[in-house]
Amino acid sequence: MSSLPQRPLILASTSVYRCQLLERLRLPFSVIASQVDETPLAGESPKNMARRLALAKAQSVAQAHPSAVVIGSDQVADLDGQALGKPGNHARAVQQLQAMRGKTVIFQTAVAVVCQETGFEKTDLAQVKVTFRALSDAQIEAYLLAEQPYDCAGSAKSEGLGIALLERIDNDDPTALIGLPLIRTCRMIEAAGIGVLAT
Repeated sequence: MSSLPQRPLILASTSVYRCQLLERLRLPFSVIASQVDETPLAGESPKNMARRLALAKAQSVAQAHPSAVVIGSDQVADLDGQALGKPGNHARAVQQLQAMRGKTVIFQTAVAVVCQETGFEKTDLAQVKVTFRALSDAQIEAYLLAEQPYDCAGSAKSEGLGIALLERIDNDDPTALIGLPLIRTCRMIEAAGIGVLAT
């Protein structure tokens, strides 16, 4: 690895979950909120929406910090082609979990890495298939009152009590479901010039 100082690393997100995941890499980074309209586009698929927003978040912050390597990420729960975002409140979380019970949902988690100064720009997508148990209304209510996951796409925290809602998880990156696919992120920031295991 080069002995030259690495570029600053910025996470374009104020998500506590993404911050905790990125901390696992033991790299210094700063957190800057992106200013991006997250309204879905007409006819946009959940997969394309996640990719577009991840890139837009990274580009938004990179414009103000052109020498930095900026990470953007977005997650959209995909139920039969319908995008399910963050519920925001109890009533919408109940609706989401009722719609997902007994079904397989694809959590589309996109990550983008941008360095404006070098012209580096890449996006990738991790797809996590999650099969929900056939939950009763009482079980849904008990879960939501206990964990209140209203800031999570799909109304469930798999890293917490939300694991009790699930029958099966199929993926190639266990961190993707939490909100930032670290295997892909490592590859991308290394390609952008930041050595994760630099000595």
